[in-house]
Amino acid sequence: MAEQGHGEIPARNMPASVEAGMFIWYNHFNMNEVPFTADKISAQAEMFANRLGKRYRHLRKWARRIGCDAFRLYDRDIPEIPLVLDVYAVPGIDPSQAIMPEHEGAVPAVSGPFVAGALYKRQDGDPSAVDGEAAWLSAMKGVVGTVLAAHEKNIFLKERERGNEQYAKIDNRSVTTVVHERDTRFIVNLSDYLDTGLFLDARKVRSWLRERCGGKRVLNLFCYTGSLSVAAVKGGAVSVDSVDLSLTYLAWSRKNFALNGLAGERHRFVRADALRFIKQASGKETNKGRTWDIIVLDPPVFSNSKKMTGFFDVRRGHERLIQDCLSLLAKNGTLLFGVKLKRFSLDPRSFPAATITDVTRRMRDEDFCVKNGGKWYVFQKKR
Repeated sequence: MAEQGHGEIPARNMPASVEAGMFIWYNHFNMNEVPFTADKISAQAEMFANRLGKRYRHLRKWARRIGCDAFRLYDRDIPEIPLVLDVYAVPGIDPSQAIMPEHEGAVPAVSGPFVAGALYKRQDGDPSAVDGEAAWLSAMKGVVGTVLAAHEKNIFLKERERGNEQYAKIDNRSVTTVVHERDTRFIVNLSDYLDTGLFLDARKVRSWLRERCGGKRVLNLFCYTGSLSVAAVKGGAVSVDSVDLSLTYLAWSRKNFALNGLAGERHRFVRADALRFIKQASGKETNKGRTWDIIVLDPPVFSNSKKMTGFFDVRRGHERLIQDCLSLLAKNGTLLFGVKLKRFSLDPRSFPAATITDVTRRMRDEDFCVKNGGKWYVFQKKR
């Protein structure tokens, strides 16, 4: 088959056997078959190296200017190389880059940068395809190490399969390091989960929140590892309530608070089903309602956790959820709502009590200026 460039590759039926020296590689978006030779792997490695080098030079300079040492480096920029790569503890931006193993057997301390990335699982097929994929991935990993001058032990590439649990634990090495955004620090786990514990695409969201929390009471629902809660306290919030169903992530949130020297009885970590928490906070069960000046609502797209009652689907449940949160806002309060969907729209008629502003573009930073998988809205409660 002739090379098709970066466009769509016509679908073909799977051959009965794989020609010697070739393997079948599956594009995980359209699942069309693409036979690859060793020469083609080499050619793709060269393309990949050129792209990574250009992006790394540009983003490293940009990151140094804004004072952060973690960013999205590559996001399927070349369709034939469908990897997503994030870089952490980039050298030359902050001197505190030591790896922090949490138990014996973790990866030994080496200097940054660290790379965490993902490759979606390919369609099952001929065993040669699996072998070929391993060779292809090894070559791409070698490119990452060479271009970024990253130690092999610092590169963590995981297999991300559509429909798998985003927050499930997949390893036990507990390889962690600390990354920086200006004067704020966060712990990231490079080895144990599909995600590292810090959403880099929410960097401007943290900045936005920090600028608006002075003297405010803040509620952070589905708080995950508490990075937005840290930003709120850094911005002068008088109290922050961080709510999540996971004890693991609440403990992680506490560690992020401690890392930044933040403490106080005014800041609470609440283990609860956020949907249930909202109902209780509204006073519908106790007739004793609470209010907050700012509420952060960044729910999962879908959740059917055994620890919660029923399931949650943001497409079906967002209107009721937002309405309930608006009822918890104090006078002139603000609700920041995020949704991790590319295709999503709100009907303003469903929220007559608030003025709605789409701030998605404002929340996109330099490393996500082309691709960003979510949307953000600000609801300002009317008087």
